[in-house]
Order: sequence, then structure tokens, then C-alpha cells
Amino acid sequence: MKKICLEMPVVTKCTANECSYNVNSDCHARAITIGDSLKPGCDTFIEGSRHISQSQQTAGIGACKTAICKFNEDLECMAESIQVGKLRNEVNCMTFALR
Repeated sequence: MKKICLEMPVVTKCTANECSYNVNSDCHARAITIGDSLKPGCDTFIEGSRHISQSQQTAGIGACKTAICKFNEDLECMAESIQVGKLRNEVNCMTFALR
């Protein structure tokens, strides 16, 4: 398998414990996608009681579709890092800040 190495913001904490990528409040997806044009939801969230076994990698933010976030530049997150959590029964980027 070919691999690439990119610099991207990391997910420093995720409190969506029911997500299959969550192990001990850390996200272990390779990269997550945030939102749609209006809401900063975690599009990578997969609900499940079985969690991944690969817990050495830390998730980065691969793309952000939430155009109204001040950290969004050309569909990329420019925050230093983000946290993900539940807000009104939705899993969201808690670092979201309106432009």
C-alpha cells in the first residue's frame, strides 16, 4: 500500500463514546470529515458498540465542509486542533466558531 504523509489538525478529544472510532475518548480514524454547509457535524461518526482495534493512530481532519466556520479555508480546517463531542444528540466539532 502506498502511503502519504500530510500535516493536518488533529482531533485531541472525542466524547462521542458510542462511536466505533472512539477508544478512551480519543478518535482513531485516519482522518475525519466535518459537517455540511451549515452544521459542524462529524460525518465520520459510526455508531457501534464494537470499537476499532487500531488505537495507535490519532485522527486528523481531512476536510471541513462547514463554510461558515472561521477555521475553514478552502474546505480545509486551519485550527491548531479540534475536539468532537455531542451537542443536542448530534456529534459535532466543538471547536467550531462562526465567521
